[in-house]
Amino acid sequence: MKGVYIFFADGFEETEALTTVDMLRRGGINVQMVSINDERSAISSHKIHIMTEMNFEEFLSSVQTEGTTDKDFMIFPGGMPGSTNLAANTRLMDLMLRHYEDGGCVAAICAAPSVVLSKLPGLEGKTMTCYDGFEDTLKEKGVIHTREGVAKDGRIITGRGAGHTVAFGLEILAAIKGREAADSVARSIML
Repeated sequence: MKGVYIFFADGFEETEALTTVDMLRRGGINVQMVSINDERSAISSHKIHIMTEMNFEEFLSSVQTEGTTDKDFMIFPGGMPGSTNLAANTRLMDLMLRHYEDGGCVAAICAAPSVVLSKLPGLEGKTMTCYDGFEDTLKEKGVIHTREGVAKDGRIITGRGAGHTVAFGLEILAAIKGREAADSVARSIML
């Protein structure tokens, strides 16, 4: 799948979603916000109503699936029940599997590494992080769990939780545009 997309399901964690979008857009990435609902919106786990650029049907009808590279990302914020709502969308999960098999990257934070990315094949030996208490599913898949704030292993980037979202977004930016671009954004926000 060509492009960079972040997926919003009702119950998403707003800091993890919006801060990630912010870091990427500051770095010049045209990240598209996609609701997996029928509407161009989603309601966060803290009942904040967020508008997105497209709903799921609009995304499906416009996304280009050919020519995927490691600069193309599917991003999954955490939050509950947002993560389980993402994982329950079989069309989204099928698309994630194809995207990853075609050479695209995936990123997830908080509960989403365990709930969403655990559906990927070949996780044995990969180093990943997630929200404390969600690591058992990853360990069952043979993942090496770390308590680091952000972990990158090949084409998978994971974040531990909301407190690590700036670093998570910057790691995705670095994967797309290089470490210098990420460092520039970090300096611009006084990190």
